[in-house]
Amino acid sequence: MPTVVASDTRATLRGGLPDRYLTPDDIADMFGVPLETVYQWRRKHTGPPGFRIGKHVRYDPADVRAYVAQCKTSAQDAA
Repeated sequence: MPTVVASDTRATLRGGLPDRYLTPDDIADMFGVPLETVYQWRRKHTGPPGFRIGKHVRYDPADVRAYVAQCKTSAQDAA
């Protein structure tokens, strides 16, 4: 029986995001930043927009895609 290997979250971002809301840990893994950075982005209202479900913060994959596209556009405009 083949072994199931956990997917690299950054590869998931490149190949299409999962069909579920993402956690702060998912965002940190995708962008290769510490978890505290994700929480700082949230406090400073930078980074992908998140929302609360009870006491938990979640990120909509569509919002994360839009954030990445906006970053790419801003970087190209600045160049």
